[in-house]
Amino acid sequence: MTLSKQTPRPTFQTPPGRILIIKPSAIGDVVHTLPILNLLRRRWPASHISWLITPECAGLLQGHPQLDEVIPFDRKLFGRTWKSFAAAAKLLTFSLALRKKKFDLVIDLQGLFRSGLLSIATGAEYRIGSTNAREFGWMFCTHLARIDSWDQHAIERYLTIAEYLGLGRAPVKFVFATDAADRAHVDSLLPPGERFAVLLPATHWPTKRWPIEHFAALVQPMRDRFGLTTILAGGPDAAALAPSVPGVVNLAGKTTLRQLVALLERADLVIANDTGPMHIASALGKPLVTMFGPTSPVQTGPYQRMSSVVQLDIPCSPCFSRKCSHHSCLKLLPVEPVLQLAAQQLGHLANVQPA
Repeated sequence: MTLSKQTPRPTFQTPPGRILIIKPSAIGDVVHTLPILNLLRRRWPASHISWLITPECAGLLQGHPQLDEVIPFDRKLFGRTWKSFAAAAKLLTFSLALRKKKFDLVIDLQGLFRSGLLSIATGAEYRIGSTNAREFGWMFCTHLARIDSWDQHAIERYLTIAEYLGLGRAPVKFVFATDAADRAHVDSLLPPGERFAVLLPATHWPTKRWPIEHFAALVQPMRDRFGLTTILAGGPDAAALAPSVPGVVNLAGKTTLRQLVALLERADLVIANDTGPMHIASALGKPLVTMFGPTSPVQTGPYQRMSSVVQLDIPCSPCFSRKCSHHSCLKLLPVEPVLQLAAQQLGHLANVQPA
């Protein structure tokens, strides 16, 4: 259930001294929130800004120049509190610690029941959410920005909340925490002097995964058509796929999130499923090809870069399902359209050879 009525805009007599962003996960969602952090810092440069995030995603924000504090939160606590006294005690302790931080303004961009509970636990005077929050998440907010439709990109929805707060909608800027040490580490892993494409084959949803044999079929054309070495990257889930992609430089599981940003900064081309690192590559403005099937690129695709999306036009897509009996939307997507789009992204269309 959602709420349709926007509340009056909050009025701040003085800049809020302590601000909390609630956006725990996932990596792509965290990337989508970075422009809001940038607008907050521009509007209130002296404010103390914290971000509540899951430990799995926290590495992306550690040492961020626009953040004062990263607050790790194990969201699995919510699932255990109903059957574990120890988990309930930990959640209570965490909630009390949040209240002691005395936040003036909380921005709940997750928009769910559990994020709403964390929001109200802070005791903040201003708790900002949106009218399309799910699971009655809007009930915990003091102020609601009106968002009429889910049929727009997530960043546009977040910018609507930013505008409601008086932050404006621009510039849409992605600032990452990656530093010189991260870049130096990545340089030590890379073949010296070579241009390269990065493959990102792993996904949390099995239905989002383009067949790994299709990724393997890209390796030789990357060299023959574009003169690119192929690097496979990602976390441990990508490392498990690496043996199925011979001929790559395997960096999967060998970089932190910040180092992964540094790797993608260096890439000449990124080919990825609909996954968090894809959104990092998009935010960095890299030449990009991303394969979409069960999800909607309009809502969660590379922001303002629909030209980098390749997908099949079939009746059941997008279904937004984590389970599927046939996986047709990606299994039936061949290699050649991906290579053709890669050529366009690289500006080498004239060099593409017939299949």
